[in-house]
Amino acid sequence: MNTVEEGTTVKVHYKGTLEDGTEFDNSRERGDTLEFQVGSGQLIKGFDTAVTGMGLGEVRTVTIPPSDAYGEVQTDAFRDYPRGMFSADVELEVGGVIQGSGPQGEPLMAKVTGLTDALVTLDHNHPLAGQDLTFEIELIEIVE
Repeated sequence: MNTVEEGTTVKVHYKGTLEDGTEFDNSRERGDTLEFQVGSGQLIKGFDTAVTGMGLGEVRTVTIPPSDAYGEVQTDAFRDYPRGMFSADVELEVGGVIQGSGPQGEPLMAKVTGLTDALVTLDHNHPLAGQDLTFEIELIEIVE
């Protein structure tokens, strides 16, 4: 197989940046390729689409809109919680990220966006929601 099609398993290196040039992820810095099956839903839709049709060794740069990445920022994902719900050892500061567990024990992360003596406002959106994401992708291997 010379080009990537849906269902193909591939290994890629990539670098992800925001509109202002801030790098948010880089597989080369971690020293490991990303292996996935194209079209399986493992990655954001725009990344799958970008890799489709690539040839071995090809480098492609794409900008993915929120609709094909982590979606738009949802206002209903901002929620207020009584400050007493948080143990005293949890450091709360605006802009900080806290981790916890959902109703079924699933891991949750949220960004602190507001803080008063009585309430903590948390943003449960994905940290990259609402942002255009630019990826430089290099196809390293088509796994047979």
